[in-house]
Amino acid sequence: MFRFVHGIRSRVGAARLALPLALVAAALPACGGGGEADADVVRIAVCGPMTGSAAAFGEMIKNAAKMKEKEVNAAGGITVAGRKMKVEAVIFDDKGDTTEATNVARKVTSDDSLVLVVGHFNSTCSLAAKEEYNRVGIVEFSPGSTNVDVCRGGPFTFRNLYRDDYQGDQIAAYLHGTLGIRRAAVLFDNDDYGKGLIQSFQARAGELGLDVVATVPYLRERTQDFKPLVQQAKDAGAGAIFVAGLYNEAALIAKAARNDLQMNVPIIGGDGVMSPTFIKNAGKAAEGVMVTTPFLFNTGADSPAATAFLENFNTAYGKDPDTWAALTYDAMGMALEAIERAGVDRAAIRDALATARDEATGYTGVTGVTYFDAEGDCYSKPVYVAVVKNGEFVPAEQQMK
Repeated sequence: MFRFVHGIRSRVGAARLALPLALVAAALPACGGGGEADADVVRIAVCGPMTGSAAAFGEMIKNAAKMKEKEVNAAGGITVAGRKMKVEAVIFDDKGDTTEATNVARKVTSDDSLVLVVGHFNSTCSLAAKEEYNRVGIVEFSPGSTNVDVCRGGPFTFRNLYRDDYQGDQIAAYLHGTLGIRRAAVLFDNDDYGKGLIQSFQARAGELGLDVVATVPYLRERTQDFKPLVQQAKDAGAGAIFVAGLYNEAALIAKAARNDLQMNVPIIGGDGVMSPTFIKNAGKAAEGVMVTTPFLFNTGADSPAATAFLENFNTAYGKDPDTWAALTYDAMGMALEAIERAGVDRAAIRDALATARDEATGYTGVTGVTYFDAEGDCYSKPVYVAVVKNGEFVPAEQQMK
């Protein structure tokens, strides 16, 4: 099994504080691809699930990208080869679907005015679009895809969060070592994300002596009745349930466990559950559910940049940002910094991003310091644990050891 040593939590400086609140009012309307290039505008494609079952993630991604666009333009734009240029985040909807993601990738690569992609969110979509982006030579910078193969073998593919082999490993260790669980069941979305998580979870569980008593697959957007699936976990004597999927299905699983089957065992979800929509959909059944995440606000050690982003986003959109908003905001910031250094040539932007190889050369943002290995993977972000308390995600009292 692939293993790596995770560094201590990166320090975040105050140098990249967000701009004053007045500059981050309502976001500009979403727009689609195409159109003629403007020599005075740097255009970045922002691709994610703007509609469909993962649209709550897409909304956060779009809002964060547009917020960064508005802030930068209000400050006069970015400087490229001695010239001031405005920034435009061009929104594309992949609907969380692999076919749509491939179509989006073709639209992006055929538009020479687009110099970089922030996206996609779903691992299946990033993997589906990856070949086209790497064939043409434009950076695909994901703020959400965690499947282990997303960056592998793709010189133009990067991400600013951990991989599922690390996340699944840590969830198993947390259940066994921190919570003292000896028997666990896994309900998993039968796609690249869910299967990647369960594989690493099972591998680590086997090393620890954590007995995985049931592995139950389901199909996102197609499975409707989760009671029989959760019943399998109950019948197997599971002392905890791990949900390797997204927030909509996780809400149905929590309701089936808590309301229908009166199971009071711990429930923990992967980062695909980290959305306020999970709490809204699950209602009271969400209370006490734990979720892993690559970033968490209000930990007591928030940087000035994180605090400012939280406040400014809330002012602009009337709601708090989630993990994916923060990662998108940082991806936009890191991309723009690379463009200022390298210009608007797609290959040169890729090379500029690749120079971030350690904490000293990395990008310091809201979510910490981002840098990459030779594959474009990011090893500088830890795993946090959030828990639903009084209808909100808050840091769990016990974090990863």
